[in-house]
Amino acid sequence: MLLEINPLVLPDIGLVFWNTVAFIVLFFVLRAFAWKPMLKAIHDREQGIEDALSKADKMKADIAAMQSENEALLAKAREERAQMIKEAKETADKMVADAKEKAKNEYDRIVADAQVAINQQKNAALTDVKNQVGSLVVEVAEKVLRRELSNKAEQENYIKQLADGVKLN
Repeated sequence: MLLEINPLVLPDIGLVFWNTVAFIVLFFVLRAFAWKPMLKAIHDREQGIEDALSKADKMKADIAAMQSENEALLAKAREERAQMIKEAKETADKMVADAKEKAKNEYDRIVADAQVAINQQKNAALTDVKNQVGSLVVEVAEKVLRRELSNKAEQENYIKQLADGVKLN
């Protein structure tokens, strides 16, 4: 039995022929209708992937360029900020210096005006004192002249009495 061959295992020439014919027909039908669209779809997919990769590389390069541009802009903004702070500080210092100078000038003017006023009041007071002294002298002279001029000692005593009686304001 071992030597006997099972008929199911042995291929029949007709079966091989028809299987070959069916395979060839199926091959040409699949090649005509399925193989080309599948290859085209695979090719389109490969192309899409390549395009996506190239776009990703381009975007990556753009992002790197934008980052360097942003860093340059940030550096420029920092410089401008530092310049603005410096200018603001200089302006503030100038304003303080101007205010000090103006206050000093105003102080000097007020002091000068006060000195002028003091001198005027001093002169007015001296004039007033001179006028009072002059009027007292005139009064004393008038009283002395009214009195008799015969006795000189009596006149001197009278002048001393008048001088003691005068009160200066």
